[in-house]
Amino acid sequence: MSRIHASAIIDAAARLADDVEVGPWCVVGPNVELRTGVRLLSHAIVQQDTTIGERTVIHPFAVIGGDPQHNGYKGEPVRLEIGADNVIREHCSFNRGTPQGTGVTRVGSNGLFMTGAHIGHDSVVGDNVVMANNATLGGHARIGDRVFLGGLCAVHQNGRVGQGAIVGGLAAVTRDVIPYGSAWGNHARLHGLNLVGLKRKGYGKDQVRRLLAAFRDLFEGEGVFAERLDRVEAAYADLPEIMEITAFIREDGKRPLCLPGE
Repeated sequence: MSRIHASAIIDAAARLADDVEVGPWCVVGPNVELRTGVRLLSHAIVQQDTTIGERTVIHPFAVIGGDPQHNGYKGEPVRLEIGADNVIREHCSFNRGTPQGTGVTRVGSNGLFMTGAHIGHDSVVGDNVVMANNATLGGHARIGDRVFLGGLCAVHQNGRVGQGAIVGGLAAVTRDVIPYGSAWGNHARLHGLNLVGLKRKGYGKDQVRRLLAAFRDLFEGEGVFAERLDRVEAAYADLPEIMEITAFIREDGKRPLCLPGE
């Protein structure tokens, strides 16, 4: 049975599962869907045209599904879609998409979004992502699964951070970060692989050793970068993580890449 506080404002066009909890002074706008087990604590706002996945918890003063921060937006129908089992802490802001983009901002499942985290319009965020306090994504950012974004870091609009990567606090990420990479600094530089993340995921010493060897061959080997990329693809074709890194690099060859020492 839904538990809706008497002070909450629920639009008639919102759809709430039977067991949803909406706390004091919350606002749920039109065309919002709150799926089973969702909890809105006090003063949370889900503005409009947003789907919140199962068992997601939204803390006080978060504004979810707000209008995109884009000068070209004129009120067109655009959406935000959030997966299951997320924790969205105080003062987070997740914006809907734009007609100029995909029209949809997408956030995966099992994420932790700490106080003040911001997800800009048309961004795509994977599963098991952690955004620490006040981490920020510009519009159209693409964040892979199991990424950790440190406090107060900012990913530039259209920026990509590949799955399994870690970005340090206060980093200005103006170049794409490879999958499993570790980037930090202002502006962010690539400092190696996310060894902590790899170990937590169960990678053994031999696996990590080969990944590090491939990383060195790609970023520190002889010859120009394009030649090294070809050699690494051939030499490490049996390592899916390295193939993911090379595919990530080739996917959008025109975008600047976060590199060591730059």
